[in-house]
Amino acid sequence: MSPDSPKKHVKFREKYGLPFALLSDEQHAVAEAYGTWVEKSMYGKTYMGMERSTFVIDADGNVKKIMRKVKPVEHADDVLAALA
Repeated sequence: MSPDSPKKHVKFREKYGLPFALLSDEQHAVAEAYGTWVEKSMYGKTYMGMERSTFVIDADGNVKKIMRKVKPVEHADDVLAALA
């Protein structure tokens, strides 16, 4: 889920051939509820943005694991381990 528009999600999904839907949160409602819409800083400027996080949610809707400030390069293995 990201604050990008549904139109951008469609382009991204097609570009990378993803076999699943991408969710849009343009108004940040879900990000704020999960605490992932946070103040960030770059080059001395602060702004609001998404914290890269993963929430593993089971079939009953229960949050089973929360992974905050993840790094994409190593994250796939962590997610697969959490799903096992």
